Amino acid sequence: MTTARLRAPRREIFGWAMFDFANQAYTLLIITVVFGDLYTRVIVGDAPDYRLGNLLWSLALATSYLLVVICAPVAGAIMDHTASKKRFLFASYLLTVTATAALYFVAPGYALLGVLLLIVSNFAYSIGEAFIASFLPELGPPQDLGKISGFGWALGYVGGMVSAVFVLLVLGEVSADNFERIRWVGPWAALFFLVAALPTFLWLRERGTPRPLPAGVSAIRLGVGRVRETLRHLERHRDLAVLLGSVFFAMSGIYIIITFAFIYGAQVIGWEERVRTLMFVLVQITAAAGALGFGFIQDRIGALRTYRLTLLLWIAAIALIYLTPLISTGLRAALGVDWQAQYVFLVVGCVAGLSLGSCQSATRTLVGLLAPVARSAEYFGFWGLSMKLAGVFGVLAIGLLQVLFGLHAAILFCIVLFAAALWVSRGVDEARGRAAAA
Repeated sequence: MTTARLRAPRREIFGWAMFDFANQAYTLLIITVVFGDLYTRVIVGDAPDYRLGNLLWSLALATSYLLVVICAPVAGAIMDHTASKKRFLFASYLLTVTATAALYFVAPGYALLGVLLLIVSNFAYSIGEAFIASFLPELGPPQDLGKISGFGWALGYVGGMVSAVFVLLVLGEVSADNFERIRWVGPWAALFFLVAALPTFLWLRERGTPRPLPAGVSAIRLGVGRVRETLRHLERHRDLAVLLGSVFFAMSGIYIIITFAFIYGAQVIGWEERVRTLMFVLVQITAAAGALGFGFIQDRIGALRTYRLTLLLWIAAIALIYLTPLISTGLRAALGVDWQAQYVFLVVGCVAGLSLGSCQSATRTLVGLLAPVARSAEYFGFWGLSMKLAGVFGVLAIGLLQVLFGLHAAILFCIVLFAAALWVSRGVDEARGRAAAA
């Protein structure tokens, strides 16, 4: 236990963080910026409101998150017992790369193939998030986890910017006329992930000691049994359990923003291609700054206070996203300032970017602080369960709400989610939870 809490070598921490650098290509290019817009507006293309495309997009992602909910805790328990976190991580990495590359074959008329490949690729990517996060408690003492986690998130947003250079300079805009070039976004994201994650598997150590399976017990049966045992004893880690409830609401809102922010910009704001590109750059910079800067804040004021601060920031950001058209009109009427809604949306995007990096980093740090080191993979499996269950709920809810009310009004649901997360977090005592984990 003491050895596990010593700071790992810098090269190993860098190798761990490089997985965040690598997998951000999938998050950014496939889920957030390019492929989501391509799928809804070109591959499905049910103009003018794209409600069917948005719904299919939501259903595909929700299904993949549900699969993670089912698999992550059992996989985490198996990894802890058999000391096989790196092997599970490597398997998820290869599956993500393969399915993402295959998105090239998704064209107009093949919307259901797109749904299938999205389910597979996003499942593999998402469960890999839980696998890589389970290494965090082993990389340093509790007072350093905020900085280490923040460094990983910040490096991830740098990775997103680097991976997008090829798309911006070579592949071009998302449009039916440019489809033959922009369809290469899947293979490019896969290649970037494949190469950039190699330092992780070269330098990240597997510290656990494998134990043999009991006679007559399969790995899956063992995993299910350990999950049951964890659930029975979760009352010893009440603060972690309450935190996971809060994370559920917070991540529901964040998954909505990650999944629909650039779709919102295209469908509601009606931005031009150059503004979309600028938004992408600004969000990556502010998200990296938020993850890194709030990582240092976490280690000064505590991860829980930092987490609550980011939730307040999110509530403000969502209100500004909804009010963007009204703010643009008000500036023109009151001050004579002709700021189009797309330019106001750029400023709002910076607030959302700060919230994005800092909030996700804070939740990962909190789980690292409140989870017992010896069962880190298992408890991070529950963190993954909470996050992906949130993904199921969030993207399904926004998919149905936008069918009923339109995407502009439906985005207000995120304020309810972040407010609920803030309220539930009142039941968490960070000091008590850290003592229980120790």
